[in-house]
Amino acid sequence: MNTRVAFITELTVPGGGGTAPELLSAASGLSKSRIKEAMQKGAVWAAQGSRKIQRLRRATTPLAAGIRLSLYYDSQVLDREPPQARLVCDEKRYSVWFKPPGLLVEGSRYGDHATLMRQVEQGFSAPRRVWLVHRLDLEAAGLILLAHTPQAAARLSSLFQARTIEKHYCIEVAGVLGKPGSSGHWDAALDGKASRTDYHIVSSSTQLKTSCVEIRMASGRYHQIRRHAAAAGHPVLGDPAYGQRNAHPAGLRLMATRLAFTDPWRGTRVEYSCEQTLQALWGWSPRSPT
Repeated sequence: MNTRVAFITELTVPGGGGTAPELLSAASGLSKSRIKEAMQKGAVWAAQGSRKIQRLRRATTPLAAGIRLSLYYDSQVLDREPPQARLVCDEKRYSVWFKPPGLLVEGSRYGDHATLMRQVEQGFSAPRRVWLVHRLDLEAAGLILLAHTPQAAARLSSLFQARTIEKHYCIEVAGVLGKPGSSGHWDAALDGKASRTDYHIVSSSTQLKTSCVEIRMASGRYHQIRRHAAAAGHPVLGDPAYGQRNAHPAGLRLMATRLAFTDPWRGTRVEYSCEQTLQALWGWSPRSPT
């Protein structure tokens, strides 16, 4: 296993100028080729005066004296090989993607190449800008909605804030939650705020001591499904943060399976689903109980 190397290098472009690979290589001791790779993967930043700091990706970008360069180097981040997201539907102003487990939604100062947002930016024939309007945990899979203009981001964000976007999830939990076909809810307060998670039991196995459950969110707290399920004594299988005796070889068994809302531009109801993917990967779906 390669030893992880992580550090931050900062400098101000001198009066004589120079390129980012030349200056950062001299300051950090890394090769120019490694600096160029770090730039392409989003680990180099530039700022001048009071201007907002921005990623610097092109090695040939001319640099004026006084620009502040920052290299956020982490070999572990730069060497990541991310799984690939899949386009579900392109509505031009926004698009819907299937995020596989293990794919970060957004990057950090240390890079963004191994993220959904970067894949989406480069995933169309003509690159598009991307605005994030909601999130999905690293370990989780499922649908995520992304905006492609500031106006679209504002309108879609307002739908999430008003809770007019229906979000459905499917989970597998430890233990027999109840009789298949029955429904219930968890409403324990989270972070001092009222919270509610509605569930419908699709199937259960007394032999495996597990249950397959469809979830609909009535609120949106941090890790709400995972925390509610664990507090109820039925932690999500494969959850690394909550619950005990809930290990699963395939990791977290939580997938965002449906999004439904009224399209604010067309005024018609739209629905996006990845339940066929759930059926293919997990062997069940809310429409076909096991």
